[in-house]
Amino acid sequence: MTVGKTSVLVLDCAEPLELAGFYAALLDAETRVGNDPDFVEVVGNSGVHLAVRRDHGYAPPSWPRPEDAQQAHLRILVDPGAMDEAEREAVDLGARPVDTGGTTIGSHDVRVYADPAGHSFSLAARR
Repeated sequence: MTVGKTSVLVLDCAEPLELAGFYAALLDAETRVGNDPDFVEVVGNSGVHLAVRRDHGYAPPSWPRPEDAQQAHLRILVDPGAMDEAEREAVDLGARPVDTGGTTIGSHDVRVYADPAGHSFSLAARR
């Protein structure tokens, strides 16, 4: 018998409600706070499921400095014709563009940002 499983990406931060609100607005999702206010989930109808967790000693990642690895990032898929609009939404919500030396990776339009807590994420044109 196989045990049913699912997964959720958890981002550490100093202010989980604020960061969860950013991703809920960006991904057209909702926030869910359970018994632990230091752990907030972001859940949406289109399969979105991530969480943010308070880390009292949190320090933002310093990527893209060459001496620091990116480690992980969230890739958000966007319709190709809506990339500029998606970028405006992200920036209006508090995302900061990250200069990676170009916006095209292979044949894909990929734009990289830091969320309000400093985690990297990208908007990528979906095929």
